[in-house]
Amino acid sequence: MASGVQVADEVCRIFYDMKVRKCSTPEEIKKRKKAVIFCLSADKKCIVVEEGKEILVGDVGDTITDPFKHFVGMLPEKDCRYALYDASFETKESRKEELMFFLWAPEHAPLKSKMIYASSKDAIKKKFQGIKHEYQANGPEDLNRNSIAEKLGGSLIVAFEGSPV
Repeated sequence: MASGVQVADEVCRIFYDMKVRKCSTPEEIKKRKKAVIFCLSADKKCIVVEEGKEILVGDVGDTITDPFKHFVGMLPEKDCRYALYDASFETKESRKEELMFFLWAPEHAPLKSKMIYASSKDAIKKKFQGIKHEYQANGPEDLNRNSIAEKLGGSLIVAFEGSPV
């Protein structure tokens, strides 16, 4: 079911910048986004970047010690959101980074909010071509390292964001 909600150009630009890792200077790498949260505009007609809800690669290890925990803490307790998270994980053979798309629909969010976010998900997903991992979370218990590692590759994953799973 389509909702007619549009996706802001800035949302598409951020996705492209996170997806395409250019050979960058160390300063440019620090400004790259590790996580970004998106919400509906006040009139509920457009998906936009939520002001101040991002983690930069340069913040990790500097002002943020656990980027995934910080990301989960940025999600509102009683409303829905979309998010992109640049997940770092290790298998027995290699280190990988892959984008994950999240639909956050907590149990205590208003029903109307859950309905519009669910019906608008296709609009944002169409703009995010090439996302391998999609995850719907309905509460903080759905966003633990083990469940994310399972989604990324199951028993092949030995570490997520530098911590063993």
